[in-house]
Amino acid sequence: MKYAFAPPQIVTLPAMSCNPFPVRRIFCVGRNYPEHAREMGADPEREPPFFFMKPTDAILPNNSVLPYPPGTENLQPEVELVVAMQLGGRQIPIEIANDYIFGYAVGLDMTLRDVQKTAREKGLPWDMAKGFDHSAPCSAITPEFYTGVIAQGKIELKVNGEVRQSADVSDMIWKIPEIISYLSTMVEICPGDLIFTGTPAGTAPVVKGDVIEATVAGLEPLIITIGS
Repeated sequence: MKYAFAPPQIVTLPAMSCNPFPVRRIFCVGRNYPEHAREMGADPEREPPFFFMKPTDAILPNNSVLPYPPGTENLQPEVELVVAMQLGGRQIPIEIANDYIFGYAVGLDMTLRDVQKTAREKGLPWDMAKGFDHSAPCSAITPEFYTGVIAQGKIELKVNGEVRQSADVSDMIWKIPEIISYLSTMVEICPGDLIFTGTPAGTAPVVKGDVIEATVAGLEPLIITIGS
């Protein structure tokens, strides 16, 4: 088939002992840890989760340099457990949702906090605060048959060796099977989809030259340097 111009390459992530994982879409869960919800000025009561998306080509591989984005003076990293889907469907029951998971990774939801704040105050969408270039750094995927189902374990973010965020995956307001099930009531989940499952409290700005290390127990660490 001929196209008006060359179509984009498929975005992939490496996967331990497997062929590369083709990324289809990136869904992100907002305010899914109680203390982070509070620091964002929200009520951490267990209301239905909300989602936003990042473009697939926002993926940045591990051990990369993230160019400091234009139009902001408040770039903040948010460490997240990422769920990679191998099966899809609608109305997925909670009881079998884990069966749809290919594996897990460590991700960073990079956020232009000042851009987000201005958009919120004006009642405008804040897509550009979340979906800018290189806004989704992600480690290689560890298949579920190595890790088992992840429902607990330390999640942590360090900047230049100092801890900024630290919690346990079990602290999530909405657990992973619930997230998958709820999301599947709104869209058809497909193989290749990634779900960023929320971040703990402690978000703060980073500057050029900072080295970010994001970890989830049992997974490959994600290390990113903020460039110029």
